[in-house]
Amino acid sequence: MKIMIAYDGSRNAKLALAQVVDMFRCNQPLLVLVGVVENPLDATDNNEALFQQEHDELKQYLQEGVAFATGEGFHTELLLAEGDARKMLLQATQKISPDLLVIARHSHQPDGGIIAKSLTYFVDELDYMTFGSVSSFLARRAECPLLILPSP
Repeated sequence: MKIMIAYDGSRNAKLALAQVVDMFRCNQPLLVLVGVVENPLDATDNNEALFQQEHDELKQYLQEGVAFATGEGFHTELLLAEGDARKMLLQATQKISPDLLVIARHSHQPDGGIIAKSLTYFVDELDYMTFGSVSSFLARRAECPLLILPSP
């Protein structure tokens, strides 16, 4: 059994990984953690530096997730992609052919104060209305079973 987990190191991604470990421990599946770094919108030096910083941070998060799952006795792999998260995750499902794709739903309860919560809620609503979420994109297009874990 092969389970692919969309992983970005966020609180919800970590909770999703922990839930997968608990739910599928008896099956001992191969866990493939996939992270995607968005491409910079332009090619200025500043954006390239930010992109490299995000790339390095995501790689570290993936390695931490792999270390956690390996410590729990799972066989693991990681995949780091660059580009649009929705499209890259879809391509990863086509390449890896997992038995299950797990993705954590974006949290509507961010850490932080009222201003951070309000801004996050506004951006989430705008994103949902204009582009759709990653999970809804994958729910329509992925050719494997999809498990969307809600945020607690």
